[in-house]
Amino acid sequence: MFTGLIESLGVLRRFTATPEGRHLFIESADPAAFPVALGDSVAVNGCCLTVADQPDGLLRFDLLAATLRATNLGDLAPGSRVNLERALAANARLGGHFVQGHVDGTCAVLETTPAGPDLGLRFELRPDFARYLVAKGSIALNGVSLTIAELGESDFQVWIIPHTRAMTNLGDLRAGDRVNFEVDVLAKYAERLLAARG
Repeated sequence: MFTGLIESLGVLRRFTATPEGRHLFIESADPAAFPVALGDSVAVNGCCLTVADQPDGLLRFDLLAATLRATNLGDLAPGSRVNLERALAANARLGGHFVQGHVDGTCAVLETTPAGPDLGLRFELRPDFARYLVAKGSIALNGVSLTIAELGESDFQVWIIPHTRAMTNLGDLRAGDRVNFEVDVLAKYAERLLAARG
């Protein structure tokens, strides 16, 4: 379980192909402030992965082909910046919303709109997930907990403040880029419970 509050930016240093998918080797921007151990769960661009090794101070994650298909992690190239968050501790404050790290899919950036120091980002709204989104509701994009500012028939928009722009990779986005999205799990549970009632 995560909160969608990014703790560190990482940089993909290299990847290697495996019969099952890929190994990703990521360097945290500040390893001292982002301590992890083998076996820890880390959300990488919102995708829950396990630290499999720590060679030369890097974090190695093993990705299956299914993960590469379902997320934007296969789009990464050496030098790409990624959002990192460790799993939520039981005694920690919940500052974002409940994020599982189970990416629902990807959606494309349609438009970026700078407004002074703030940045508006408009994304395609996938029809198969539209029912889970509500105006002023929560969504995780590349692992960042955000509020849906505007909801249209085929798109939605979020705004990010200077702090989020500086501390995450959302400020790097351009039209056409794909981001990982995870809808609010509470909406999924509500749908399931209502369906069970007929």
